[in-house]
Amino acid sequence: VFSALDKDVDAEDHGKGQRSPKLCGTNYPVSIAFIVVNEFCERFSYYGMKAVLTLYFIHYLNWDKDLSTAVYHAFSSLCYFTPLLGALIADSWLGKFKTIIYLSIVYVIGHVVKSVGAIPDVGDSTLHIALSMVGLVLIAFGTGGIKPCVAAFGGDQFDEENVKERTKFFSIFYMSINAGSVLSTIVTPILRGDVKCFGGDCYALAFGVPAALMVIALVVFISGSGLYKKSPPEGNVLVRVCKCIGFAIQNRWRNSKKSPKKSHWLDWAEEKYPKRLIQEIKMVFRVLVLYIPLPMFWALFDQQGSRWTLQATRMNMDFVMGVCFCVVKMLNALLILVFIPIFDMGIYPLIGLCRIKLTPLRKMAVGMILAAIAFCAATVVEINVIKTVVEPSPAKESLVQVYNLMDSDVTVQFPGHTVFSDPLKPNEDPSGYTSLPLTGESQLYTVTVIHNGAESQCELTFTERTAYSLFLHTAQSGDIVCKLVNDHITKSETGAAYLRFINTHTENINITVGTDEFYAAANYGISQNISVPRGEYNGVACETNSNQYHIDLGLLDFGAFYTVVLSKVGLTTIKMEDIQANNIHITWQIPQYVFLTAGEVMFSITGLEFSYSQAPASMKSVLQAGWLMTVAFGNVIVLIVAEGAGMEQWAEFLLFAGLLVAVSIIFSIMAYFYTYVDPDQLDKTFREDTDDEKVKSSDSKKKETVSLTDMPKQTKM
Repeated sequence: VFSALDKDVDAEDHGKGQRSPKLCGTNYPVSIAFIVVNEFCERFSYYGMKAVLTLYFIHYLNWDKDLSTAVYHAFSSLCYFTPLLGALIADSWLGKFKTIIYLSIVYVIGHVVKSVGAIPDVGDSTLHIALSMVGLVLIAFGTGGIKPCVAAFGGDQFDEENVKERTKFFSIFYMSINAGSVLSTIVTPILRGDVKCFGGDCYALAFGVPAALMVIALVVFISGSGLYKKSPPEGNVLVRVCKCIGFAIQNRWRNSKKSPKKSHWLDWAEEKYPKRLIQEIKMVFRVLVLYIPLPMFWALFDQQGSRWTLQATRMNMDFVMGVCFCVVKMLNALLILVFIPIFDMGIYPLIGLCRIKLTPLRKMAVGMILAAIAFCAATVVEINVIKTVVEPSPAKESLVQVYNLMDSDVTVQFPGHTVFSDPLKPNEDPSGYTSLPLTGESQLYTVTVIHNGAESQCELTFTERTAYSLFLHTAQSGDIVCKLVNDHITKSETGAAYLRFINTHTENINITVGTDEFYAAANYGISQNISVPRGEYNGVACETNSNQYHIDLGLLDFGAFYTVVLSKVGLTTIKMEDIQANNIHITWQIPQYVFLTAGEVMFSITGLEFSYSQAPASMKSVLQAGWLMTVAFGNVIVLIVAEGAGMEQWAEFLLFAGLLVAVSIIFSIMAYFYTYVDPDQLDKTFREDTDDEKVKSSDSKKKETVSLTDMPKQTKM
């Protein structure tokens, strides 16, 4: 590594003058092949590690879901704030090439430390946590630090006249990101779950493979060292920029009344700083102002991994034409690989034939609208999904549903409320949970049950924010028995079904469903409510002290809650559906992914190239970092809205869609007044001005020399 760096010191001194060999007679430099492969391996490394990170926190470090989620998002945010540090190092100190190499080494060390922390035999849980956190911090600095440099370094490889090829490079670059993401999210979960080591899931291997890919990424990048165009760093850019801005503000404040007005407030710095620097700062500021509305797009985009995933867990995830939950989770990355060539070779040329000028900023505005449409589609899906979901009751309310396990109709009356006005038929599915108002945190109700003309009263206590099942059956004495049971109503995140048994038999029963064991005591004992994987369950073994039976439960569907009554006659069953199964298929999420991915192609890839093309040479990495920081601020918006809004999910989706439409209108107005610049042309202009000044200076010196020659020589006294 260090020998490669030593050899490239001279190359950086004349980086802009160097021309890289081309690929097969095209205008694409050979060097970009090494950069694209490097990016593929690095993204495989990053996304592969993240694919199992939450599970690692929960199952290996034994953290709860809240802590695991918080640390996961903190790590993700850090990965998008550190690009600014990497950009400053690249543009001010080391240059992009050296910055990528040094921070990639930090990246590799982070992966290794993280993998060692996942080995059970190394230390105790405290050491595992310490190594994991140190590893994640190093990875965040590594991946964030090189993120703005790699894209900008790839753009540097192209000659000034190859603008179209450079634009397509950013599309290829983006494809390599998503290809690495798709492959890694398939491979690393398999390594974790299917390969066993140290007596359990092999997290060490799941983290070790991404570490190996990062090593490969580093080796590939260094291999192309002799082919790269390397622009030298411009000195401490940030300090010079800050001083220039500070001087302009100070000078304007002091002389605003004395001196004539300037066309731009930065022009007040002309007394001390060169015009070139001032012009470059203006360019960066104008782009950064355009970035202000952009985090809203990322606020919607990043909900794929949170809100949309949670929506998917409440949907039917059965296989249809090979489509399943795991495929839908990767749908965005898969569609990116398909959409990029379609847009570049099909849609954009067709729009051009229609004589519609689709500028980069117009593309980004259309991308925002497409993302808003995606969230409108998600809203429609959510409205239908929640029909099968039981929402928890608010304060001073309970939820209750009634099971009639008797031989004829019953009527249930709650004093002061017509909660159940119609008679309940025997052994039928409950009509659903009904809201029961309370006078305080809890309330005692005297419930009247009418059966065959006879009335019976039960005193039952209900607590707020709790769901209950009220089972009505007849005791051996003939009296009506009311049995109130607390219910679990939250659907499984994996789409599993929940199941419980009521044993009306006179003997205790043990039931085995798949790998799960249920126990139901005799005489209307109720088993635990346990989640079981979705599937057909026939020939289920049931054992009593005196006999063994087999029962057929049939299909236990995604997200459904079932109560199975084991009757007294032999061992027949009555299966009742307490909470409806997820009846909206997960493929209904495909339209929202299609719209969002199309929006991403038009917004993200274009923005990446726009950030490069509009940045002066000395600040390309800094502006790339600014672009990446819009992603971090997008996540902050999600947290603010999600925590502060307190609204239903479909309404939140609609709110985000409306906000993005409003932001896209604001952005379109800002874009209308934006004037595109060519940083390379700026370089030429200032270079010519500098050359003219040198010529003028040279001419004046010649005149001085001539005049001195013509002067008469003095004689010595």
